Amino acid sequence: MKKRIAILGSTGSIGKQALEVVDAFPQHFEAEVLTAYKNHKLLIRQALKYNPNVVVIGDDRHYNEVSQALSNSDIKVYAGEAAIEQITSMDTIDMVLMAIVGFEGLKPTLAALENKKPVALANKESLVIAGELITKTALENRTPIIPVDSEHSAIFQCLMGEGNNPIEKVVLTASGGPFRKATSGELRSATPVNALNHPNWKMGDKVTVDSATLMNKGLEVMEAKWLFGLQPNQIEVVIHPQSIVHSLVYFTDGSVKAQLGMPDMRLPIQFALSYPNRLTNKFPRLDLLKIHNLTFEVPDVKKFRNLALAFKALEKGGNTPAILNAANEIAVEAFLNNKLEFMQIPTVVEQCINEVGFIDNPGLTDYFQTNNLTRLKAEKIIENNSKK
Repeated sequence: MKKRIAILGSTGSIGKQALEVVDAFPQHFEAEVLTAYKNHKLLIRQALKYNPNVVVIGDDRHYNEVSQALSNSDIKVYAGEAAIEQITSMDTIDMVLMAIVGFEGLKPTLAALENKKPVALANKESLVIAGELITKTALENRTPIIPVDSEHSAIFQCLMGEGNNPIEKVVLTASGGPFRKATSGELRSATPVNALNHPNWKMGDKVTVDSATLMNKGLEVMEAKWLFGLQPNQIEVVIHPQSIVHSLVYFTDGSVKAQLGMPDMRLPIQFALSYPNRLTNKFPRLDLLKIHNLTFEVPDVKKFRNLALAFKALEKGGNTPAILNAANEIAVEAFLNNKLEFMQIPTVVEQCINEVGFIDNPGLTDYFQTNNLTRLKAEKIIENNSKK
């Protein structure tokens, strides 16, 4: 039988590539639900092509246009952020692909797990902000979380068949982004156009900037802690410019497993949707004879301070990861809108970590309060900086 997928965030980079996987395997997958927040025009085009049971437009100002465009179909149309959470209770959903970027993915992820829907997770921020709550909810509902990020998919695949064999450490690889060889002077004058020119991966704007600052890798470090039950000292990061080795797992007997593949997000997306089966596809294959060299470097955390800040937030715990995430989202948005310099992004993040109130054992309400307070603080810091 076909697996019916709810793609939350279908108009983003991961969502669009997930639909390419659906196209490649029409006998295995179908898009049962498609959701978007603002990109209603693309959502309409996707709905007309894939004929889902339901579409949801998060920004309800676009409801009438979406509803009218789909009025000649049997597709049900809903609007509002609450509707995105509510649709996860549908009996006709077999799996939820969580492709919403940022803090907005937290409540839908929790809703899917509470409704016992297996989650293919591409929203790393959910685990960054509320990792303990997310993993506890999954455990209580006996509902799996299957990672979609290429690094965590790699670790997941390396652990298959290992049972309870203890992990010594994991190593997450990072491409280094477009500024790997840039000097500090060049980084100070970096523009959004420069930052969005990623050498290997096709990603959305926010994730691409996070890759350029190494914050994306910092978020993945925190995600790895919760997905695989690791301590911070069991997680390392190395720069691997070729993006062929996606992660490595070291075991206590000295053995090391690595997962290799082309830098193509359709591969981990497909694996998450088809798990535990591997489906034959026609995507490009890795040819090591053409790659020639696989190189690895130590990340420069003095030049790319966001990675160090992420480890600091992970060590401190509590609501600090939520502060880091919210501050970074505001800072990246300001950078993309030319209101903040590239090298000022970690400055905003660090100031928020130091100034927003710390909560040792936060609950869901605390996470939302922390998110709101941090965003206001970050916006104020950026505003004050622009006046100088």
